[in-house]
Amino acid sequence: MKFKGLKTTAAVAFAALSLLTASAVQAQAYPSKPIRMVVPFPAGGTTDIVARIVAQRMQESMGQPVLVENRAGAGGAIGADVIAKAAPDGYTIMMHNLTFPLSAVAQTLAKRSPFDADKDFAGVSIAVYVPFMLTAAPSVPAKDLRELAAYLRANPSQQYNYGSTGPGSTVHVLGEAFKREAKVNMEHIAFKGAAPLKQEMLAGRIQVGGDQLSSSLAEIKAGTLKAIATSASRRVAVLPDVPTVRELGFPNLELEGWNGVFAPAKTPKEIIDRLHREVVAAVRHPEVAKRLTEMGAEPVGSTPAEQDAILRRQMDQFRPVIRDMKLE
Repeated sequence: MKFKGLKTTAAVAFAALSLLTASAVQAQAYPSKPIRMVVPFPAGGTTDIVARIVAQRMQESMGQPVLVENRAGAGGAIGADVIAKAAPDGYTIMMHNLTFPLSAVAQTLAKRSPFDADKDFAGVSIAVYVPFMLTAAPSVPAKDLRELAAYLRANPSQQYNYGSTGPGSTVHVLGEAFKREAKVNMEHIAFKGAAPLKQEMLAGRIQVGGDQLSSSLAEIKAGTLKAIATSASRRVAVLPDVPTVRELGFPNLELEGWNGVFAPAKTPKEIIDRLHREVVAAVRHPEVAKRLTEMGAEPVGSTPAEQDAILRRQMDQFRPVIRDMKLE
């Protein structure tokens, strides 16, 4: 029996060694075919633009196509679900943004989430920080968020709509938080992404909205949209006259913006490490960094652990808010 036990132990050890060897061989051969980078929003928004810039540089460095695929809908949940259910082999990854933790919380509370944000994803890197801006149509008679609150309180019969990129998205959460704190009313209208939301604002059918700075910077500078606040903790260098939500008396609306790369859970560490190195090298490449900076993004290249910490901190920050608002 003792001899048989030794044979069993050796067999288990051999099997474990074989798995480790196979994983190492897989990582060394990676990538051997095209990589798909899913963006859970339509083309034209900040996340899509950042993804295409980063993917192009990764493709040049890795020697394989990195193909951006837009899978929009449900506040980013449809695209995220693709990653949650993808093979953990490094060939299907995702570029998401700060909407991810918020929509994940909202859908989890509603018991309709198709995935578990805590367990189904592996962080790769926060690629960039991009300030989130709250914007308004030029016809709105307010220069900032505080004046908007005052106007809506003084004109309760005035019908104002605010648009978001979907249920549980950043604008949805911040919009409901603003209504609650300012004691005002606005109707929420959901879109599939920042690009269609911006078009409706430019057409004057939506009075208030928002997104990461990059998707509306040109319109803000041209005066076709008004930046009424940033949710960032400090003013934005390219728009120094735009106050923060904290300065305007709404500190609970403070939320840092980012774009990050994720892989499916159980992706081998060797592949995560390779993807991390490639993302960091891409965003810190001089030409790429210049393009990102010009669009209002700050190249970062965080570690996977730092990315996971940011995701969980924002989920914890807004979980009670979303629960109280009954966004589910």
